[in-house]
Amino acid sequence: MNILIIEDESRIAHRLQRMTAKFFENRPVRITVCDSLQKGLSQIEHDLPDLLLLDLNLNGDNGFEVLEHMVASSFHTIIVSANTDKAITAFAYGVLDFVPKPFDEDRLFQALNRFSSPSIKSGDDIQYLAVKRSGQIRLVNISDLIYIKGAGIYTELHLKDGRQELHDKSLELLQQLLPGEFERIHKSYLVNLSQAEKITISSGSRYGLLLKNGEILPIGRSKYKELRNKTI
Repeated sequence: MNILIIEDESRIAHRLQRMTAKFFENRPVRITVCDSLQKGLSQIEHDLPDLLLLDLNLNGDNGFEVLEHMVASSFHTIIVSANTDKAITAFAYGVLDFVPKPFDEDRLFQALNRFSSPSIKSGDDIQYLAVKRSGQIRLVNISDLIYIKGAGIYTELHLKDGRQELHDKSLELLQQLLPGEFERIHKSYLVNLSQAEKITISSGSRYGLLLKNGEILPIGRSKYKELRNKTI
C-alpha cells in the first residue's frame, strides 16, 4: 500500500507518519512525506498513492489545489487541517474524512479505519462527485445520479438527464463516499434506490431492478434477498 502525506510542519508530518505506520503495522505499507504543495503534486504524478493525507495550509499555498487537480483520481483523500471552516467544502470535493488539528491517535485511527474498511461509510454525506473532462474538473450533483456502472478501469456515472460521465474511482471507493441510499446490487452496479420502482424476475430466476427511467439493471443472486427486504 502506498500512502502520501503532504504536510509542511515537520513535527506534525512525523507524527502522522508514525501513527499511520502503527495503524498499518500488520500490512506492507510505504509512506512518503512531502513538505510542500509542488513536491506533493509531483509525487502524485510520479507515483499515484492509494491514500493521501493532506494539510490545507502549506507554507501559504492552498491544499485545495491538490483536490482541484486530483479529486477525480482513483485514490481516497483524508484532510488533516486546522482550517475546520473548510470542512464542508472538502466533503463537497469528495474527501473521505476531515481530521481537525490538533488531533489524537484515536481520531486519526477512526479516519484510517474508514479507509481500510469499505463497509464503514464517512459520517458526512457528500453533495457532489468531481469528474474530469478535457482536463477540467466538473462537479456532478449527487441528486442527479441514478446509478454507477463498473467499466474496466473506470466507472460510468449515469445521470437523470441521460448523460454519462467517467470517474476514476472504483465502485468500492465510491460506495464509501456516497449516501446510504446508494446500494450495491451487482458486482458491476451501484444504484440510487430512490430511483428504483420494483424488482423483476425473469425466466431462469434472473433478477432485475426496474428504474424510474425504464431501465432494468441486473441484481446479483447474493444481493437479491437483501434487496428484497428493503423498501423500494
